[in-house]
Amino acid sequence: MSWFESFILGLVQGLTEFLPISSSAHLRLTAAFAGWHDPGAAFTAITQIGTEAAVLIYFRKDIARILSAWSRSLVNKEMRGDHDARMGWLVIVGSIPIGVLGITLKDQIEGPFRDLRLIATTLIVMGVVLGIADRLTARDESGGRHRAGKERKTLKDLGVRDGLIYGFCQAMALVPGVSRSGATISGGLLMGYTRESAARYSFLLAVPAVLASGAYELKDAGEGHVSWGPTLFATAIAFGVGYAVIAWFMKFITTKSFMPFVIYRILLGIALFVLVGTDTLSPHAGESAG
Repeated sequence: MSWFESFILGLVQGLTEFLPISSSAHLRLTAAFAGWHDPGAAFTAITQIGTEAAVLIYFRKDIARILSAWSRSLVNKEMRGDHDARMGWLVIVGSIPIGVLGITLKDQIEGPFRDLRLIATTLIVMGVVLGIADRLTARDESGGRHRAGKERKTLKDLGVRDGLIYGFCQAMALVPGVSRSGATISGGLLMGYTRESAARYSFLLAVPAVLASGAYELKDAGEGHVSWGPTLFATAIAFGVGYAVIAWFMKFITTKSFMPFVIYRILLGIALFVLVGTDTLSPHAGESAG
């Protein structure tokens, strides 16, 4: 991998990680469209550490408060009813599905799941799901001519059941094209949470999963055509760009609809099917390189 490739892929990772459009799919597609080698699952997981570092800094006060309350709850029973202490446990509970499935499906994640036809399918299907969730949320927020708006849940209403559902939604993002934020935010909206609450828990939930995945994949970094230098460079680029994107996105979702992302996902998925169907692009483009 050249330094230019690593710069572009780091930029793509930073731009797409927090948007509900799938960063792993865009890394895969960027390489395929440019005629580059597929950067692979290890490169993707490690560069995600960069964007996750942006989450740690952006939500540093929330994370510090949650860690403090959770650790104190281990020895102080009175703290176990505290909202922040409960959030610590719920992040752990929500991380279980992706941890188990990530290890179980490792070979599929690095192989069949990177087929461009599957990515096109998940882009469209999850785009439709996000669209439905967005419309239901908008209906609750605005009400109608004959009914008042419906109050939606916040993170104070989050329990073990919802935490696990969020976790399984996050685990779906093991398939490129699904989108970690897209799946968890859609799940949250469909369970009745506000846009801000769904996004906030989505980003907090991603922290242990992404850091663990990146650490696990470190052993495979530097193998094949992807060396350590370009990987670290792309990770640094992803961090800087990701921080700017997450700050913008958290403001965007409080007042705006997710429909632009829905339309983009569907159009991209259709375009990908057309390109593969007309043999303009191989569904395995770049996979044979090493």
